[in-house]
Amino acid sequence: MTVVRVGRSGLGRAASITASALIAALALTAVLSGASRAVPLAPGSAVLASYPDQGVLDYGSAVAEGDPTAQTYPSPVVAMAETADGKGYWLATADGTVTAFGDAQSYGGVSDVDLNAPIVGMAATPDGKGYWLVALDGGIFSFGDAQFYGSTGAMTLNKPIVGMAATPDGKGYWLVAADGGIFSFGDAQFYGSTGAMTLNAPIVGMAATPDGKGYWLVAADGGIFSFGDAQFFGSEGGTNIPGFVSGMAATPDGAGYWLANANGDVYPFGDAKSFGNNLGSARTEPIAAIVSTPHGNGYRLLEPDAFDVSFDHPGPSDSIVALAASQIVPDPDPGYFCNPYGPCEDWCALFATWVWANSGIPIPSLAFVGFIYDWAAANTQVLPPSATPSPGDLVLYGTGPANVSTAVHTGVVAQVWPDGAIDTIEGDAGPANLGSYNVVINGPYLPSDSDTYNGTPIFGYAVP
Repeated sequence: MTVVRVGRSGLGRAASITASALIAALALTAVLSGASRAVPLAPGSAVLASYPDQGVLDYGSAVAEGDPTAQTYPSPVVAMAETADGKGYWLATADGTVTAFGDAQSYGGVSDVDLNAPIVGMAATPDGKGYWLVALDGGIFSFGDAQFYGSTGAMTLNKPIVGMAATPDGKGYWLVAADGGIFSFGDAQFYGSTGAMTLNAPIVGMAATPDGKGYWLVAADGGIFSFGDAQFFGSEGGTNIPGFVSGMAATPDGAGYWLANANGDVYPFGDAKSFGNNLGSARTEPIAAIVSTPHGNGYRLLEPDAFDVSFDHPGPSDSIVALAASQIVPDPDPGYFCNPYGPCEDWCALFATWVWANSGIPIPSLAFVGFIYDWAAANTQVLPPSATPSPGDLVLYGTGPANVSTAVHTGVVAQVWPDGAIDTIEGDAGPANLGSYNVVINGPYLPSDSDTYNGTPIFGYAVP
């Protein structure tokens, strides 16, 4: 079974009942009966390559501005914005750390603020002398010449905020939620939304027209929704694209737009020109966003898994998370479903149990998510999906531990935010070609929204 995931993990693979899974079941039975204890593997047993790219991939007139991967970030990189002349950009992390490259100037961040919800997006002012950060709950933080015009931080939202766009004069902005709900502030006008519609896939981003009298919304399946004077120039909706769309950018004249696929592809529509994509890479590194250069003759793609992340803010990390983070790479073995953690088969559970075993937890190598639930229920603890997990716990996706149709995927909880949002590190995740999945960062997302964000709910957490 394949789990279509519209979060960072793209495609996850459920474990299948194979000969190796039956062997794991026998090992689990021995552990549950107390007849034996698993011996942890030696640290570093899995020898992996690192992500080969530089975190920000440049095409057309966009040129590299320093090496953003030369430093360690306290939380995942979640957003990017371009300067007014296209000679620089900012990166923002989930904890509100903002880093400037090229001619971009840093005007501050919120890494020293106790955020209720993680940052998920950013937008620059028209002159590039300021920017806004937006959090999952719609909280807005303004820096430089960016002004605060309101937020949804104190509102109860039907779905979390996934992005924002600024008006052309910088005196307003829109926020968009995963259901396509639009929230207008300052001189931004409301031109419609998909908030009352039943969508095939959640909204993942938006872009405004040059005169600010319209905007587009893009869904994870590549569907485009046009409002105000925004024109429809085509979409990928209904085409069964591999992976999923993770963002969009409009051309300067508003007569076209690009959609970025998490698998590295770029789809141009209208007068948008193709300047290349990352499909030629030997391994598929998930792409999270696209920004265009000011004249529309280039764009940048954001590759968040290429950055070293310490996962030490908002709360401290631990040894389990550190070990899991050391494994974040594209397809760790070129063989079909091959991996360093066990046999050549679906390996999300193999990865998770490898991390625990190498952290001193006496769990056997298990190939099925349901076995993880059973082992934790008998030896440690299982938390319900409504509980707040801790870093190092394993998130169990699906509806229950019964079989591969109900227990479909797992990952290591890496960060937990005050509002309950989490980041996870997951093996056998995509997007990538079948059998060539990666170890990726997924999130931040609200566990209660997992069915929308990941394509499957959460049925519990295994505690080490």
